This record gives sequence, C-alpha cells and structure tokens, in this order.
Amino acid sequence: MAEALNSAAIFTELKSLVGADAVLTDAASIRAYDCDGYTPARNGPLAVVLPSNTEQVSAIVKLCAHYGLWFTPRGSGTGLSGGSTPMCGGIVISTTRLNRILHIDVPNRRLIAQAGVVNTYLSRAVKADQLHYAPDPSSQGACTVGGNVAENAGGPHTLKYGVTTNHIVGVTMVMEDGEVVQLGGLAEDPAGYDLVGLVVGSEGTTGLVTEVTIRLTPLPQGIRTMLAIFDSAESAVRTVSSIVAAGVLPAALEMIDTFIIKACEDAFHLGFPDDAEAVLIIEVDGLEAGLQVEVDRVTEIAFSNGAREVRSASTERERALLWKARKQSFGALGRLGLSMVTHDGVIPRTKLPEVLARVKEISGKYNILAGNVFHAGDGNIHPNLMYNEHDPLQLEAVMLAGQEILRLCVEVGGSITGEHGVGVEKIDVMQVQFSPQDIALMEAIKSVFNPTGLCNPGKLFPTAKRCWETEHGTRMVKAAGRGAAV
Repeated sequence: MAEALNSAAIFTELKSLVGADAVLTDAASIRAYDCDGYTPARNGPLAVVLPSNTEQVSAIVKLCAHYGLWFTPRGSGTGLSGGSTPMCGGIVISTTRLNRILHIDVPNRRLIAQAGVVNTYLSRAVKADQLHYAPDPSSQGACTVGGNVAENAGGPHTLKYGVTTNHIVGVTMVMEDGEVVQLGGLAEDPAGYDLVGLVVGSEGTTGLVTEVTIRLTPLPQGIRTMLAIFDSAESAVRTVSSIVAAGVLPAALEMIDTFIIKACEDAFHLGFPDDAEAVLIIEVDGLEAGLQVEVDRVTEIAFSNGAREVRSASTERERALLWKARKQSFGALGRLGLSMVTHDGVIPRTKLPEVLARVKEISGKYNILAGNVFHAGDGNIHPNLMYNEHDPLQLEAVMLAGQEILRLCVEVGGSITGEHGVGVEKIDVMQVQFSPQDIALMEAIKSVFNPTGLCNPGKLFPTAKRCWETEHGTRMVKAAGRGAAV
C-alpha cells in the first residue's frame, strides 16, 4: 500500500531527482498548467516537474507509483481535447526540457529526437539535406512531437502524406511503474505486433513517451499553392470532391469559410476578399515535370464548380501568406475576445455540404458564433464554436452544440475525432461511436500497459471520469494540491 501523502516530502524527493529549478509548486505555475487548449476543463496539479532525460522521467514515475500519485504527461499544452489537463490532480510531467535531437541518419532517412522537440524544428534540422518530417499540425511552431504521438496528430498535408502514425517507427516509453521500454526501432517493418502503432494515438494512457524515431520524407522538387475563391460554401466543397474524383491527389486541400476569412483579413490583411463565402487553399507538389498539368486541371475543376477566382502563389512569400491564413486562423479568432472550442470530427468528403449546413443550423439553434477552417481533402472538419466562458449558459450551450455536431459526424458515417483526440472533451460521446464491448476491449488493452491507471487518468474512456466527478456526475474542480490518488 502506498505511503500516506505528504506534499512537502514529495516535493523534496522530486527536487532531489531533477533539481529544485525543475519542480514547480507555486500557485502561479500551477495555474499555468491547469488546462491545455481545451479551456472548459481545468484542474490544478499538486506539482509540475520538468525532467531532462528518460532516466529522470523513470525516477519520477517510480516515485509516483510508490506514493500512488496520478501523473499526467504534457508537452506544450497545445492539445484541444483536454488530453494533458490533470483532471485528477497529482503530478504533471512536462516534456519541454526533453528538447534535443539525438541522432540524424540521412542515408536511411531516420531521426531520433526527445519527445519535447517542437515539430517544426525536426524539418528545420534536415532541410539542407532535402528532407523533412511530413506531419505538420497547424500548431507546429509550438507543439511537440511527443504530443503529436499521443494524439496521432494530422495537419494540412495529411491528405497526401498521412498522419503521425505513418511516420513514427520507434518510441522509448516509460511505463506506469517506471520501467523503460523500447518499441519498434530503425527497421521499416519489425516482426510481431505493431506496438508502436498502438501507442501512437493512445493519448498518453499507455505510458509516457520520451523519445521517438521518425521516418524522414524527401522534400518535393516542386510546389504550387493556389487560392480558389467561391461565392458559396457548397461550390467549394463540391470542388473538393471533384478534385479527388478526377484522380488528382493534392498535398493539401484546406477550406476556410467566410467567418474565418473576415477574422484573418482583419488580423493579417492578406488581401482575401471578405465578401467570399469560402476559399480553398490547394497545394500540389512532386516532380516539376507534369506539375503544371495538375495545376491546370485543378484550376479547371474549380472554375467548373463555380469558383469566382483562382490565384497562384508566384513566390515563396506569397505561398507563406496563403498558409498564414490557415495556420494562424485560431490566433485570428482570439482577437474577437471570446473563448473557443474547436472540434475535429471526420466525415466522408461527399457529406461535406450536408454536414456544414447542419453545423450552421446547430450553432444557430444554440445562438453560438461558429466558423469553419478544416482539412477538406480528408473530411476532417474543424467547427470553431465561440462563447463567453464567464457565462454559464453559454458554456452549457457550447457543450451541447459540440456533442450534437459530433453525433452528426457519426450519423453520416464518420468519427468523433480525426487528430485532436478524445481526452476529456469527447468522453461522453465515445459511446455514440463504440459499443460497450468495443470500449471494454480498449480498456483491457490499456490495462496491460497501465494496470493501476496512474498514467494520464480521467481520459479517453467513460469510466475514467470517476476520479474527477462526484457521485452525482457533476464535474469536480479540485483545489490544487488535492489531486493525489486515495
């Protein structure tokens, strides 16, 4: 049985493991770690620890196991489903000091990095070798590769290059008892079960990943980026399906609706027409030979579906400006002075017109402002629901609207999440997509890796809520320092 909880003693032991400057216990620091990008769910940890290597992580986890303390892995906190929020208290183990690239193997196109390396730094390290790390979440300038692994992050170039799991070949992971395991490795297809594939997307419930081995991808010889402007959202989404049906596989196919266009234009002055109902950012890449043929074909399809105008970026600066609207759209919305919940349901491309219309109806029903900016090519929608977090009625409305949108995604043959994960946000709709037997099987798999449930508790499965709900089923926001397991 774990020893009785003594906060002062635990803090002293943690400092002996990682140094005093790597243990945060003051109120301001605790407040900074009480949520991730999903702000409706908050709870402060007992302490935040910032290890620098796998050995320190293992020692911290062993201490947590000894005292029966829950622990929550956290990268940069850019997640959008509450996956790194310490809902049950305990210890937050931040990977931000695990920020070193350990090995680059250009001939074999491999790179080994600690989990706290920022996504965009991976590509920067091998750009001179004409390689890159293909998954590029919109938060890639801040998010870490360990967090990408936890959520199986996607990004604008998912359509052609795939999501995180398609580019991770090995991980070093600390189990919930502190044991360090190596899964996968440098080999392309190791024998046995695909345990790396199981860990990627497990939302930190199987263990704490400290190092990753990634597959590097050659940079394309040529890139063409276009902006197609439409007077109706329906015409834009028809264009998406038409491009793919024509046999063209863009590197990226992103849609931004009028609400987001206006926010981006106000923030960045990119020259977008603020009377447009939707725009598509379309990027094709590959060998220079034949690339213009694809550009011409995409342009033809866009006009045949009612595009008002199709612009092409003629310089790298113009291309960067087009992508700025997509990758910094959430920041542009932040200027409106409201809080935001961003969903990420997945639907068949052919259902885009129907679903976007229904999303508009749902947001109107709950009197919520909503804008859409999303990965249209693979049907990964991102409705952004705006609300005043200080108004309990608006908070309730945004929760209800979100659940209705996710139920709609499942209803049309899709999924409740494409890249943000279930975390805390979508626990209650897991049962919409999965049967009790499905959930029981997943929980059984989790228990093989995490039998005590100390690692990232309160996430993913409906039963996990027990540590942060009262017997009446209402959320219990505990004071910082009361998060230890009992």
